[in-house]
Amino acid sequence: MFDFLKLYKIPLLFAFISVALYISFGYDLHRSDFAKLLPLYGALFFLAYKLIQITKGNFWILFGFGIVFRLVFLIAIPNLSQDFHRFLWDGRLLLKGINPYLFTPEMYASGLLSGVEVTQATELISGMGALNASHYSNYPPINQLFFAIAALFAKNSILGSVVVLRLIMILTDVGVFYFGRKLLKNLHLNPHTIFWYFLNPFIIIELTGNLHFEGVMLFFLVLALYLLQKRKWVWAAVLLGVSVSVKLLPLLFLPLFFNYFLKNKKVEKDSSPNVTSLGISKLILFYTVCLLTVVVTFLPFLSSEFIGNFTATIGLWFQNFEFNASVYYIIRWIGFQTVGWNVIATVGKVLPLIVIAFILILTFFRRNETLPKLITAMLFGVSFYFLLSTTVHPWYVATPLLLCLFTKYRFPIVWSAVVILSYSAYGADGFNENLWLVAGEYLVVIGYAIWEIRKNISEKNSSLSST
Repeated sequence: MFDFLKLYKIPLLFAFISVALYISFGYDLHRSDFAKLLPLYGALFFLAYKLIQITKGNFWILFGFGIVFRLVFLIAIPNLSQDFHRFLWDGRLLLKGINPYLFTPEMYASGLLSGVEVTQATELISGMGALNASHYSNYPPINQLFFAIAALFAKNSILGSVVVLRLIMILTDVGVFYFGRKLLKNLHLNPHTIFWYFLNPFIIIELTGNLHFEGVMLFFLVLALYLLQKRKWVWAAVLLGVSVSVKLLPLLFLPLFFNYFLKNKKVEKDSSPNVTSLGISKLILFYTVCLLTVVVTFLPFLSSEFIGNFTATIGLWFQNFEFNASVYYIIRWIGFQTVGWNVIATVGKVLPLIVIAFILILTFFRRNETLPKLITAMLFGVSFYFLLSTTVHPWYVATPLLLCLFTKYRFPIVWSAVVILSYSAYGADGFNENLWLVAGEYLVVIGYAIWEIRKNISEKNSSLSST
């Protein structure tokens, strides 16, 4: 024991300090206290970097640190986001056999759900805020399943429900770690890289701490990619569909599989030497299985009223809400200078079309025939989507962060460090974005991405000229 402490005294010291800072973050911090939030996060990010850097030779000690850091938050009420109140609300409605897509919390408060009593309804509605309470649920069915599990095990306690959801988050993060590490090995990449996900304070705080379901979605996504690499493409399609039914974001990736199935003439080194391209028939079946999986998960809720409510709520994210945007804020400023009003209603319809066009360019004009190239296309597709989005909450960055670990690019790691600047918007006097900080965030991220792209192009050209 003494030898272990002596050998790992520096990593253990860094981990001990990290635990103290995570305790402060989870139990003694308000979202509006940006002056405290920023240095806390900065210190945690630096310590995570040092732990990953100096403890490369010991897998288990780093894994143990990641688990301990997450368990620190086990009985903490999320303090950077109100969304968990809506999760618990939807779950409790489901447990009573009520479709959460057909009724808003505001309707319940107005007495439109007579005869139904939701435990701690006042606290949940107040906690989620008036804006959230006035809209129908936009969380897909597999998400709702986890909400219902929390209600099943702790239907009379907000803290109890939070603990259940947090345990789910920790388990899925362990799953991301396990299959992400295996996939890195199978692709002959450094498996140690997965710790930039597992020990990243951004992931620990936003997913485990604040109960955002990106980690659950990413678990099914990385498992789907792992199975695809193993040529188990039917199960990969099922799990990709489940991932979509946690968060809709993976729908963005579906076109990118086109070249992987049709032009994949090379096989992974651990695959059968007799396997060549998957072919058009398997591509069609892959898409069919994936989309059928999504449809099946939605079937219990399906109705014309549900479709209307769900699509209208999703549309709000494109044409009503604004937060931590980049290109859109420039367009909005131009709109105010030229026409004199906020152009979000028009721009919110056009920007998704530009994103679709970009995804199609990545699909048909880029060689995505190997899994690393496919994942690189996913990375640039989702990053471009967020670049043009009107709303980019910090936890959204979890997706490009995980994807980048299987590529040559690391700009999402930088993004996970600087996205914390977006919390400056939540001050003691209410919501007010500091656009200079938003500009600083994106200048750093875009600048680093451009540097990486130029560097990789230069290295590729050098290798070609040398051959």
